[in-house]
Amino acid sequence: MRLFRQDWTRLTFIHWAVDPALVAPLIPAATRPDTLDGVTYVGLIPFEMRRAGFGRGPAVPYFGDFAETNVRLYTVDDEGHHGIVFRSLETSRLAVMLGARAAFATPYMWARMRIAQHGDVIEYTTRRRFPGPRRVGGRITVRIGRPIIDPSPIELFITARFGLHTRYLGRTLWIPNHHHPWPLHDATVEHLDDGLVAAAGLPGVVDRAPDSVMYADTVSTAFGNPVVVSR
Repeated sequence: MRLFRQDWTRLTFIHWAVDPALVAPLIPAATRPDTLDGVTYVGLIPFEMRRAGFGRGPAVPYFGDFAETNVRLYTVDDEGHHGIVFRSLETSRLAVMLGARAAFATPYMWARMRIAQHGDVIEYTTRRRFPGPRRVGGRITVRIGRPIIDPSPIELFITARFGLHTRYLGRTLWIPNHHHPWPLHDATVEHLDDGLVAAAGLPGVVDRAPDSVMYADTVSTAFGNPVVVSR
């Protein structure tokens, strides 16, 4: 059963490899850091949400289209569900923030955001409004490169994720997510000024160059019924 559906477009994956011990205190109970070759990853993901809606109904006008930036981690539970944990999600729609927090305690933040594109260069800017820390955000400029025909293990680890873990009403949930493979491109960060990763409990991570940068065009996705992982 579909709970929500949406299109994600003009998306950049920026990732840093880190020691799993760094993120272990930041993920829900009954999960552990998902790893590849002994490391896990911290992701900074700016993009544009389009045509968001409920179930099989029509897209929600106005509120279904907005800019978003999320900080995310990678998890696995004892049942073998691989997932994403969102440490924060910036949205330019206040109603989206309020609704998502009420539905599954998803840590959405209300922010002023902008996406501008000129040819193969795309720029994302964000500044948080509420809740705090206020004005945290930054500016990211990325140059889009060639299509990735044969994704590497790292690129698949980051992008082939089909669920998320979240903590809600004292339980850890895994919410399945269905989408086709991302139409990936190589990308280069030309400017990175970010405070979101540090505000999400990971200071110092963005002080070094990212280990992986990719760009992706549109993919459609749908979220299904939550599965209880623990109580």
